[in-house]
Amino acid sequence: MKRIALDLMGSDKGPEELIKAVESFINKYQDVTFFAVGKKEKIDCLKGKCELVYADDVLGMEDGALEVMRKKEASMLKAVSLVAEGKADAVVSAGSTGGFISSCSIKLRLVKGVERAALVSPFPKSNGDKVVLLDIGANNENNASHLVNFAKMGRVFASIYLDKKDLNLYLLSNGAEEKKGSPVVKEAHQMLKDKNFAGFKGNMEARYVMNGDADVVVCGGYEGNIFLKGSEGAIKLFSNLMKDAFKSSIFSKMGYLLSRKGFAKMKQTVDYKNYGGAILLGVNGVAVKAHGSSDARCFESAIKLAYQMLDLEMLKKIKEDVAND
Repeated sequence: MKRIALDLMGSDKGPEELIKAVESFINKYQDVTFFAVGKKEKIDCLKGKCELVYADDVLGMEDGALEVMRKKEASMLKAVSLVAEGKADAVVSAGSTGGFISSCSIKLRLVKGVERAALVSPFPKSNGDKVVLLDIGANNENNASHLVNFAKMGRVFASIYLDKKDLNLYLLSNGAEEKKGSPVVKEAHQMLKDKNFAGFKGNMEARYVMNGDADVVVCGGYEGNIFLKGSEGAIKLFSNLMKDAFKSSIFSKMGYLLSRKGFAKMKQTVDYKNYGGAILLGVNGVAVKAHGSSDARCFESAIKLAYQMLDLEMLKKIKEDVAND
């Protein structure tokens, strides 16, 4: 039986949307026990369906490590604590990203051999496959050793999640040439090269991440977060431009009717709601950060991601690989 703690407070759309996701998931999967964490008046509707854990406080979007330790009644901290105490195996939250990373780092601690935790997420590729990118926002500053550490975790994650043995791993850079990149990227490149790191292919420009042969792309958290938000913005822009184009004339509307199945498939491929959120790799527990603007479908995808990570024994395999490296 899988045990998952859910922080149902702190999201942009409120707990009502998240509760819909929980109820939907319960109807589909019977081998999971949920700990629903939140304010009593908000979560009592889940009585009899989940183990209820009441929390009177909510972490704000700007709350950092100090506030995390002070707000002991915060729903996110209580949800993470359930994993730290061994009562749950995974935690999912749509609350503050900074608060989530701080809570998990403080309560769950880093896996032995991991220097920094990293947020990782799959991105769609033009050929229908996926590429794994990390770090996409757990750190504002990273050194070359951190990037090598991310490469180790990313390799394990991708090999299991993508079910692929021979992986192509790249460093995100401003050019494919070996001498391109920031001082940190250049140093990390040399370190991976000296290690004969399995699957390391060199540098990759951002424009090829979702259109190339990469399985894993490694970057610092600052750069990764810019890539994430830039990609989401570009996809939204393209979608809006397509809508406007098809509305321009009766002929374009007819063209849409003939090609709508293809566009529906494309929309399904790039829709971030199908991925739910990002996994915080490197802490002692499965931790999934759902989108702050999660609706019911998006949060259910985040829960499913945590469920899959438990099913695949991702934490166990990362511990084994990083500790023995």
